[in-house]
Amino acid sequence: MKTLSIAIIAHVDHGKTTLTDFLLKQGAAYNSHEKVNELAMDSNDQEKERGITIFAKNCSAFYKDVKINIVDTPGHADFGSEVERILKMVDSVVLLVDAKEGPMPQTKFVLSKSLKLGIKPIVVINKIDRHDQRAEQVVDMVFDLFVKLGANDAQLDFPIIYAIGREGIAKYNLTDDSKTLEPLFETILKHVPLYDTSLESQPLQMQVTNLGYDDYIGRIAIGRVLKGTVKTGSSITVCKADGSQKTARITKIYIYEGIKQKEVTEASAGEIVAIAGIDNITIGETICDTSAPEALPMLQIDEPTLSMSFLVNNSPFAGKEGKFVTTRHIKDRLDKELQTNVGMRVEQMDGTDGYKVSGRGELHLSVLLESMRREGFEVQVSQPEVILKEINGEKCEPIEQLIITVPENYSGTVIEKLGKRKGEMKDLVTENGVTRIEYEIPTRGLLGFRSEFIMDTRGEGLLDHSFARYDTYRGAINQRQTGVLISGEQGTAVAFSLYNLQERGIIFVEPNTPVYEGMIIGENARSEDMVVNPTKEKKMSNMRSSGADEAIKLIPPHLVTLESALEFIQQDELVEITPKSIRLRKKYLKEVDRKRFGKA
Repeated sequence: MKTLSIAIIAHVDHGKTTLTDFLLKQGAAYNSHEKVNELAMDSNDQEKERGITIFAKNCSAFYKDVKINIVDTPGHADFGSEVERILKMVDSVVLLVDAKEGPMPQTKFVLSKSLKLGIKPIVVINKIDRHDQRAEQVVDMVFDLFVKLGANDAQLDFPIIYAIGREGIAKYNLTDDSKTLEPLFETILKHVPLYDTSLESQPLQMQVTNLGYDDYIGRIAIGRVLKGTVKTGSSITVCKADGSQKTARITKIYIYEGIKQKEVTEASAGEIVAIAGIDNITIGETICDTSAPEALPMLQIDEPTLSMSFLVNNSPFAGKEGKFVTTRHIKDRLDKELQTNVGMRVEQMDGTDGYKVSGRGELHLSVLLESMRREGFEVQVSQPEVILKEINGEKCEPIEQLIITVPENYSGTVIEKLGKRKGEMKDLVTENGVTRIEYEIPTRGLLGFRSEFIMDTRGEGLLDHSFARYDTYRGAINQRQTGVLISGEQGTAVAFSLYNLQERGIIFVEPNTPVYEGMIIGENARSEDMVVNPTKEKKMSNMRSSGADEAIKLIPPHLVTLESALEFIQQDELVEITPKSIRLRKKYLKEVDRKRFGKA
């Protein structure tokens, strides 16, 4: 069958997965009796809960006797490594841009990667049904971005489609009357070349761009057959990352039809396949014909920019809620993650039961931590720290491109806060009471900023950022200005104590919550830390006074989430993560130790 492959790329929440849903529905990917779920490609639990795509996934649709392999990619900058390797196995990309927001930081990132590979994108201006859409202006903005990123003449001559992704409608022009995605399908067939069938007769060559795992058949290598034909039972040679070669035998082959995998006995050049039978294969390695092994260059992925320490849980509550608590358990889990998460690095820490884990951002690392706690792990993690580099003898740090969209009356507060965090304003535009500000800011400056931003803008602001480059270190940044309330006792928090403490600051725990010495139970309104006793109960006496028996009224506590905890902690604090709880604590639990060692 004739085949071609495309990837859907865009900034987060611009409608990739929704559009993919309708490409599948209108592309004969489902049988008439099948029940079709919304956002079918977001199959992971965290993807459903967070409403974002985290892992790139394969599917296929059919149009006019052509099989269109589709890869749905993440839109968040922290999962850029997923996008980078996927682009190696497609013929073209569909670049989705919101008709109101226009190109955003991740739009620039994914487009730049595509252009460098020589890919000619198809541009889809999505959400043209928005009352505030400005599709024609956005087209000009997209063209300017192409020019800025150094697109060649062929790439600048990109086709444009207008779409309402959530209704499955595509148009050549804004005024066209269309009810389906036929204009998009036709544009794909017209502008994306079919895979060259003559390559089927050449020796097998396939690069692994993703990995899967099955409890029965083991590790599964996913990639596109670039040359030749792969067959069940055939012997192949794997060109390893270290330059060595290893022989293996193919036991199973799967192709993608709709959102399902279908087992086949062979697959030819141009097809995206999943192959079982090769132990210890990793992303970037090449599967070749044994008679002519020819390795492809290993995939180059941008380096991590953020790291944190993953430590064995040594709190007084260690081992009470989780199944996997030892160094060996944590090491095995991190080794498993490294097999598929190419944007992550893990290093053993000297003199401690822990590992330094580096990733592309707070979300990248928090998704791993959330997966671990759901699997039954207990772990403690430190404050995220940026990875500094020395370039030409100069100390450099990662710089992010940041775009803020806020109601005009909040812009002053946001500008003031970002100025203190070493942000450098690049552009400011105000339209219809909404201000859009573009910044360049150190990654350090964004640590802990998101929750503060949400509070300052009453939840009405939008914040998007993407790694831009390494640049000169911009000096010290004072982030959290407040201290914390630290439990000085082990026991159970009681309402009477919390009622008396809530005037001191913001409380993080509810009554009847188990606490221990050194555990952080709230945020102090002042800059210094304060040791308190949340377990102190009301003294019982025979004496009564006016109002003494009035009901205690507690302000609802601010219960910390994993992301808010990682944003909140400072250098001398840790987040204790278990399957049932997220706790904040000091590194040194006893007050005498904190005074002895300071905030080191």
